This record gives sequence, structure tokens and C-alpha cells, in this order.
Amino acid sequence: MKKIFFAFVILIVGFQPQTQADEGMWLPIFIERLNYTDMQKMGLHLTPEEIYSVNNSSLKDAIVQFGRGCTAEVISDQGLLITNHHCGYGIIQAHSSIEHNYLKDGFWAQSMDEELPNERLTVTFLVRIEDVTSKILSQLTGSMTEEERSSKVKTIAEEIEKEVKGDTHFNASVRSFFEGNEYYLFITETYRDVRFVGAPPSSIGKFGADTDNWMWPRHTGDFSIFRIYADKEGKPAGYSKDNVPLKPKHHLPVSIAGVQKGDFAMIMGYPGATERYLTSYGVKMALDIHNQTVVDIRDKKLEIMMEDMKSDDAIRIKYASKYARISNYWKYFIGQSKGLKRLNVYDKKVAQENEFAMWIQASPERIEKYGKVLENIASAYKQLSENELVSVYQTEVVRQGSEILGFAGEFSNLKAELLEKEVNKEKTDKIIAQMKERSAAYFKDYNAPTDKKMLAATLDMYYRNVPANQQPDYIKSIALKYKGDFSKFADKVFETSLFVSRQKVDEFLNHPSVKLIDKDLAYQTIKGMSNYYNEIIQPKLTAAYDLLDVGNRAFIAGLREMYPDKKFYPDANSTMRLTYGQVLDYYPADAIHYEYFTTLKGVMEKEDPDNWEFVVPDKLKDLYEKKDFGRYGENGTMKVCFLTNHDITGGNSGSPVMNGDGELLGLAFDGNWEAMSGDIAYEPELQRTINVDIRYVLFIIDKFAGATRLIDEMTIVTKRPTTDKESIEKSKIQEAASVQ
Repeated sequence: MKKIFFAFVILIVGFQPQTQADEGMWLPIFIERLNYTDMQKMGLHLTPEEIYSVNNSSLKDAIVQFGRGCTAEVISDQGLLITNHHCGYGIIQAHSSIEHNYLKDGFWAQSMDEELPNERLTVTFLVRIEDVTSKILSQLTGSMTEEERSSKVKTIAEEIEKEVKGDTHFNASVRSFFEGNEYYLFITETYRDVRFVGAPPSSIGKFGADTDNWMWPRHTGDFSIFRIYADKEGKPAGYSKDNVPLKPKHHLPVSIAGVQKGDFAMIMGYPGATERYLTSYGVKMALDIHNQTVVDIRDKKLEIMMEDMKSDDAIRIKYASKYARISNYWKYFIGQSKGLKRLNVYDKKVAQENEFAMWIQASPERIEKYGKVLENIASAYKQLSENELVSVYQTEVVRQGSEILGFAGEFSNLKAELLEKEVNKEKTDKIIAQMKERSAAYFKDYNAPTDKKMLAATLDMYYRNVPANQQPDYIKSIALKYKGDFSKFADKVFETSLFVSRQKVDEFLNHPSVKLIDKDLAYQTIKGMSNYYNEIIQPKLTAAYDLLDVGNRAFIAGLREMYPDKKFYPDANSTMRLTYGQVLDYYPADAIHYEYFTTLKGVMEKEDPDNWEFVVPDKLKDLYEKKDFGRYGENGTMKVCFLTNHDITGGNSGSPVMNGDGELLGLAFDGNWEAMSGDIAYEPELQRTINVDIRYVLFIIDKFAGATRLIDEMTIVTKRPTTDKESIEKSKIQEAASVQ
């Protein structure tokens, strides 16, 4: 009977007792215990200590969190750093102008003296990870409310962080895993002087743009180059001409030996967020409300921006990075919804929850411990779903819609200081100086006519689509006063607001006044909309999320108890992870087969001089026609991108794809359209990672850009890793399994 029950569990839940080696985003401290044997069989030649070590140089010491949402890796002993072009896109845009359009033409510093500093750009190294679960859970009780529990966890975490950090320059952060069932301490080191070294033109680095985004086959040279600088002792420091290139603990050798189908490969990086333990209730809310609402609002935003970008090169430069950020997850949510439906993820989640309920009912102890789990989750999502539409509109229209609203809201701190009974002049002057600096950066990439159209269109969508009983009185009063014409309201805002130009803002900051802030229509709008949301909607969401936290924490604990032999990995949360698998092709649908690599020939076949997404530079065409690929070609072919079956998500952009010797093969930069549901449900037969081949990167740097000085810094490897018979047989078995 037990055997029949277990077989039924496997059939319904859809996984095997032995975790597939190509699924999972693993904390590197557990590689030896959970993954090392499988990785060795597939082709890993490094020891666990060579991957993650606290005391010695290891792979982790070459991997950094780049900025606020990407990964990069060190590829020379002089702190040279490589990441995706789209990760460096905001930096490239910030340095661009009509006179020096680095987005269009690319940029290559001819010496270290020409490398460009970037205010506020940082990279962070992981120093070590410590398990602090027992220190926290031992001080929590089952009688605590969720608010009390959260407060206690925060207090304990801050004590741990303070003790570990001491008076050092390191950072310490306690992070939650498995919805609060485990906690780990991350000690990190952040460098603040990161300079822009080089990038290809967008016609290479962004080739295919929105059309090819999330698609295979892909032909994008998605890379950019930076360098880390430190003080003369090698410590982090703000920008200074006296700083020197960082001497890293480890840098990745760069392999030009190429990849073949079935090769072992691994990725280390900083994946942002997954929801692999999301229940059917969460999937339903995503499909019924969240995803399509985001898509609809962003459709309008992108339409407005692109219309103005096409009309003026200066506007195109100003809005290039903003457009790319909005567009990326606009298309993502379209694909995710299609994937969730096509792969029947909702039904699979329901089946798992039904089996979980059966497991609970089989034991009085489980009923006592887990009996209300699914009920709590269902109740929480009922409340969340009732407020999800207005929540999305608050985010997409109020917080991230028209820029003038967000900018006006930033003056709240100054207003609060001016309202103090005794105004602290030193503090006030500091805030004013910061706002003047912020104003300069803000208006550099701002176009008031575009933003005016954005304000009118998005407020109109809010008014027409959010239920009247969830709308603030403020937007109702606007609609009444302007007879539903939000264009007229936008005209009035931009005629009268002090936040429409740098000149007006600077004049105000020279003579700041609470009265002027309060009567400003842009400020009134952001406050009128946000105050309602914070006072009426947010408390309902807080209560629902507290209940959901209780439910999710118990649900995951129950699943781990239900399947004691399964190796569970935590959801991604922007902490360092390792994932491993193979170089593989795939079959996306009946009678369709996709090869595992693309070539420069495909770039030429896609060329369309009348479409900015598919313009091909003349020099690249010349190199192709002459077959001038240097040592980076393979049998007269220039390979561009390749596929692996790695488990990645946003935040992994720029992550190194490495072979079994820890040598760099390429950069991960995208996922494939057929598996866009991957953040919620991993599909091993379909899910693929799209990577730019490092040989194409070096070809562009060397042959196209002539930046050979950068190649000379790198440790170039020309031989493939050795493979034994067992590794080869393992590859064949897994390749066959992936086709079935």
C-alpha cells in the first residue's frame, strides 16, 4: 500500500525522488553536501573548496553583484569586469549625448586614463555565508503574532549583523529562506569606484531589441566592460584619481575552446526572485488580474515613449534606458501568462495541494500542525485578489508612471524639515544641496511634453479601470472638475507646477516654502493618490500578507516533511547561487527543433536597415564577408550565442557560464519564450538559458573595436577540459532524457 501511495505522489506532483541535477538555484555553502557528486559525474573538475571558500581564493571571489540588479565577473588581475550590455545600458545612456552617442556608436577607452567614472555604481563581493537559523528560531514562539514574530526576527538579525560587522568596512545582512524556516548571514564587501571601459554599439549589444527579447534563436552581443578601482591598500573607496585597479582574489580564465552539445556548464550569480512554492491561489491571481493589468498599462507607456523617441534623437537618448526597463517585463508578463496556461501550471499546483491535504489528513499530529495551512493561504489570497487591481495601478501609475509625480513626492522630506518648530539650518541646507544634485540628474533625462502625455494617459486608465469604491476622492474630484478630460488636467499641472523644469526647481530651492509645495498640483496629486492607498488599501494588504506569511511558512515546512528524501532549494532572493547543467538544444513544439547555437550568418540574415532593431554595422558585415574571425572562429564559422538548461532568473543577467574547470564560456543574458513560467514552475524539457558566446565577445572587442589591450589583460585558455568515460555516458543519458 505504501508503494502504491508513493507512486501516486510522484505521478501527481510531477517530480522524481532524485532531484534532477539541472534544476535548482543552490546556496554555494551546500554544494559539497547536496550537489557535488552529481556535478562531478556531469563533468566538474573543481573541488567544492575551489568553488566556495572562506579562507582561500575560489570562484565566488570573481563573481559580483553589479549595481542593483545584475551579475558580473572579474576577468583579469587588474579588476576588469564583464557583464551584459543591458546591465550596463543605464550607464552607457548616462554618458551619451548627441555629440557622443555611445548607445549608437559604442565606446572603448583607449587607456585606463580614459575609463569613465560612474557615480552611485557599485559592485559587491560575497565574503562568506553563515547559517544563523538556530540563533533566530530558538527565540521565536508559536504564540507570537506575525507582527511580533517579524519584529523579533528583525531585532535578533540586527544584533547579529552589528556583532559581525564591528568597526570593519564589511557589510552584514541576515536573509530569510524558505519563507522564514531558515536564516543565513551574508558578509559582503562593496566597491564604489567602478569605471566604464567599453561597450559595442547597440546594433550589436542590443541587436534584436524588443522583437528578439526572450526569444531563441538569438544573435545579440550582449556585453559591456567595466573596471573596479580601489585605494592603494586595495580597500573600497569613493572615486579618486589616486585609486588603482583592484587586484582581485580570483579572476576567471577565459576559454576560447568553445562548447559542444552535452558539455557540462555551471553558472554563479545573483538571481533576483522566484516563486517556486507559489500555490494555485497565487497562480490564479497572476493570471486573472496582475499580469494582464501590468501589460495593459505598460503598453500605453511604451507607446507614448516610442512615439516621441522616434521623433527626436535627443529624446531617444534620454528615454532609451527607461524604455528598456519598462519593456523588458512588459514582454515577460505576456510570456509568463502564456507559459502558465500552456503548461497547465495552475492544475499542477492544485494537484500538489490536494495531495498535501491528503497527507495532512493521514495523521492527527499533522492535522494539528498543518490543518489550517491551505485555508489560511486561500483566505489571504481572497483579500489580496480583491485589492490587486488597485495595487497594480498604484505601482504602475502613481509610483512608476508620470515622472513628475515621483519627483514631486521626493520633496516631502524637505517639507517635513521646514515644518519643524525649530528648523535645523544645517540639516535643511544638506537636504537642499542633495535635491539640487538630484534635480540636475533628473532633468538631464527628462522631456516634459512626453511626461505630460504620460500623466494624462495613465490617470485616465486609473479612473476608467479601477473600481469606483477603490478610488481616492482626489482622482474623482479631478474627473469632476475637468469633466473626465485628464489631458486638460495634465495641461494645468505642467502650466503651473514648479517641478516641470530645473530652473524652476533651483529657484524654489533657493527660497524653499511649504506653501509652494502644498499648492503645487503635481505634489497634491502624488499625495492625494498615495495617502488614500496607504491609509485605506495598505492595511488590508498588510493583514492579508501576514496571514499569507503564516500559511506559506507552514506549507513549505510541510512539503519538506512530506518529501524527506527530496533535496529542496530556496527561492531566489538576490543572494549568490550556483546552478548547473549542460549545453543543450531543445524541441519547443511538434516538428520544431532548435539547434544549441547561432552564428554570425544569422545576424546577416536578420538585417533590416529600415528597422533600428536589426541594423548591422558595416564593419561587422565586412568582417563576416572576409571571414576575418581570427582565433575566435570555429571551422570558418563565428558562433554568437548558445543554449544551456540552467535554472536562472532576473538578476542572473551577466552571470558567467563556466566549464568544469571554472573557465568562462559565455555570459547568461536571457531565457526562452516557451518557458516563461519558469520563475513559478521549472520545466526541464523546455527551460533554456540564452548565453552570448565569449568567443563572439572577444571577436567584437578585438576585431571589431580594436581594443586589443583588454584581451591582453585576460588569461586566455585554448584547450577544452578533459572528460572521462563516465562523464560522457552521463551526458548521453541526460541528452536523451531531455528529448523525450
